[in-house]
Amino acid sequence: MAGEETVAAQIGQVLNNTQNYKDKLVARGKDISDKFLPIELGISAVTWPLMGTGAALTVLWSALGANMISLGPLTVLSYLQILSRHGILVKDGRVLESLRQVDTVVFDKTGTLTLEQPTVGRIHSLGAYDENTLLGYAAAAEYRQPHPIAKAIVDKAASKNLERPDLDEANYEVGYGIKVLIDGQLIRVGSGRFMTREGIELPKAAQDIQAQAEEEGFSLIYVGINQQLGGILEMHPSIRPEAVEIIQHLKKRGMKLYIISGDHEHPTRRMAETLGIDHYFAEVLPKNKAKLVSELCEQGQFVCFIGDGINDAIALKSAQVSISLKGASTAATDTAQVIFMDGTLNHLEQLFQLASEFEETMHTNFLSTIVPGVICIGGVYFLHFGIAMGMGLYYVGSAVGLSNTLWPLVKHQEDKPKRLHRAN
Repeated sequence: MAGEETVAAQIGQVLNNTQNYKDKLVARGKDISDKFLPIELGISAVTWPLMGTGAALTVLWSALGANMISLGPLTVLSYLQILSRHGILVKDGRVLESLRQVDTVVFDKTGTLTLEQPTVGRIHSLGAYDENTLLGYAAAAEYRQPHPIAKAIVDKAASKNLERPDLDEANYEVGYGIKVLIDGQLIRVGSGRFMTREGIELPKAAQDIQAQAEEEGFSLIYVGINQQLGGILEMHPSIRPEAVEIIQHLKKRGMKLYIISGDHEHPTRRMAETLGIDHYFAEVLPKNKAKLVSELCEQGQFVCFIGDGINDAIALKSAQVSISLKGASTAATDTAQVIFMDGTLNHLEQLFQLASEFEETMHTNFLSTIVPGVICIGGVYFLHFGIAMGMGLYYVGSAVGLSNTLWPLVKHQEDKPKRLHRAN
């Protein structure tokens, strides 16, 4: 019941944000209309004694800016519909206006620029067993385990066409590792702490590898054979396959790009160089992420923060625009204004493009409420337009504005969202 109430509350918040923004646009449209109203009344008052009642009434049909009261909210609903078709959930309609002002994009590193599943790097043999034997034992032990590290090990073994030995028995210890019996040998696969707990001594070479891993920001999986450490598997973070293309697009738009990471300086710099990102913050404590985002905002930059972790929630709140991914922590998805429902960064380029298109549509709508009115007033004085012509111009402007508002729905009807499948 509590879960249902939470979901209901989240849906309610999305609807409230959308309704509040629609109300804001209605009020803005009314303000535009109200600003032009004294001008219309003034011109009509001047026209009455000069050209008669008919001409004065025709001037009133100019209705400068009046249709923005309805066209603004309708445009928002059209683009929210388009975005939802492409797997982009916009929880706060105000972001449609904010996105065009973004000049800085800040990425959280782990889980945002990298995939959940790592890749197996170098395999260190510390005993009499070669790399393929160590990998085969590890894959056999992890074969039925659901976590990403296990899948990475199994995939690596499969890529090398290694035969998987049959298990005699298995015992998994949560948080430590797994013990299996293969061909009469006791195989242990897990963390260094698991090896120590099982009475397996870690030699000096293993300690050196561990120090290097801590410095370069990758994790280690230890493989114990009977009571000896057989070897170590390096587990490296995998950069999202779509990340390079997305970064290139953002750079073409002239945006400043940053990475924020709690990792050491070396792996953070290496990822920034790989992706072509000029700025990064390394060894950042979770509580300081929001502070860095706030500092960028205070420097006059309009910041979009993209993160997925529970520690990113405050940073997401501190940015002018916030984006998260489906499958991220609840804290991140609750806080973010935009969520990519396919769990990837694929739609980031499309989000900015549609936001720009939204602004163009709003601008055209504004012109559709002004130009016919100006023609109407000019026509009264220079072409002697009557009420019928004034009404005709008003309705033509209304039709143009409505068509322009609904045209994006038709134009994007057959769009095929660009999808890059997540690495398995």
